[in-house]
Amino acid sequence: MNRDELAAAVAESLGVTKTAATKILDAIFQSIAKSLKAGEDVRLGDFGTFRLATRAARQGRNPRTGDAIALPSRKEPRFKAGRALKDAVGGNGDTDDPGASLRPGR
Repeated sequence: MNRDELAAAVAESLGVTKTAATKILDAIFQSIAKSLKAGEDVRLGDFGTFRLATRAARQGRNPRTGDAIALPSRKEPRFKAGRALKDAVGGNGDTDDPGASLRPGR
């Protein structure tokens, strides 16, 4: 599923236009990025957690020349799936609706 397909699914689920759903998704993504940039974790209940991790500096290779190059340390986003998401995609067989455990009031 790509961004446009996700926006269409959100629009259908909420009964709003695809344009409105796209704005909602953009706001969510921007909020997550802003929080991560500020060094904050983003916990979404049983869905999962976004966090920022530091990747250590390392030696790499220039693929064209084969020369060794130094790659500096950098920060990158990570996502850890929560229990409800794992159950929804894990095929535990409890329900015919794979998204049931992700909805509030399950």
